[in-house]
Amino acid sequence: MQRLFDRVLVTGGAGYCGSLLVPQLLKAGYRVTAFDIMYFGDTHLPKDHPNLTVVAGDIRDTEALAKAVAGHDAFISLACISNDASFELDEHLSTSINLDAFEPMVRTAKQAGVKRFIYASSSSVYGVSDAPDVTEDHPLVPLTLYNKYKGMCEPVLNSYCDDDFTGVTFRPATVCGYAPRLRLDLSVNILTNHAVTNNKITVFGGSQLRPNLHVQDYCDAVELLLTAPAEKIQREVFNIGFQNMSIMDIATLVKGVVEREFPEKAPIDIVTTPTNDIRSYHVNCDKVRRVLGFQPRHTIEDAVRGLCDAFRRDLIPDSMTDDWYYNIRTMKKLGAK
Repeated sequence: MQRLFDRVLVTGGAGYCGSLLVPQLLKAGYRVTAFDIMYFGDTHLPKDHPNLTVVAGDIRDTEALAKAVAGHDAFISLACISNDASFELDEHLSTSINLDAFEPMVRTAKQAGVKRFIYASSSSVYGVSDAPDVTEDHPLVPLTLYNKYKGMCEPVLNSYCDDDFTGVTFRPATVCGYAPRLRLDLSVNILTNHAVTNNKITVFGGSQLRPNLHVQDYCDAVELLLTAPAEKIQREVFNIGFQNMSIMDIATLVKGVVEREFPEKAPIDIVTTPTNDIRSYHVNCDKVRRVLGFQPRHTIEDAVRGLCDAFRRDLIPDSMTDDWYYNIRTMKKLGAK
């Protein structure tokens, strides 16, 4: 992929996806600024890399953001209070970050001379749908404020787009797999952690359909959006996902992979319990393949195997007890405001 830009700012650059994306962009030759509030620290970033600048900052602080973004060509917006459970911890905090800060952030980026703005929305904007294939033009039926705000920010970005400022939105599926700042509060990762650590998988509900996306494919999609021709992505929305599977089917897959990777742990039990999380939708990702030629390459099984390998190499110590792997627990401990 030929680079169109030199300097890229990534908000949320020290988060789960950012922690894999930032090194990938550095390897591709970009000069990268990771701008992050640092709830989870920055020791997992390659801070000794000569082309990396790490800025501890809050996207709500427009002055600090303006200083950090000066001289950058591209802006990747990952920072948010992610997923419903984290959002509901403090509604004011989440509203101020996920909604109120967005338009000032876009305006600041544009005023700084940024040419391309990539926004990470969410496939959860579709809520519950029994449509066999949920495409980008499906109505947004948010079940929560997290879903609602993600959707509300998309047209805000589009309103700033012009010949000198390209804006594109992607709606990623639920991300899974190993990254340097690991989250163990996402469905595939939760199930794998429990299988490896407890020899037991607890499934909440089970019938809900969820689209999934390996964290490496997430990063590859973002890198592609940096290199795509402006006319192909201007004001566009792209679903980015791979396998649509029920939670129970994911649990069964996890059980099989972990039992093969750690034969001594077999048999791993699966138990079910009720849930009030009814989100269910089957996401269609044909558009990104048709327009940009993007096809995810990593399966849920790959994600589980990667996590098993990380466990085997002692890269995930204290996986049940260390708050660092869990957004809500960390935010509560920090008293995030």
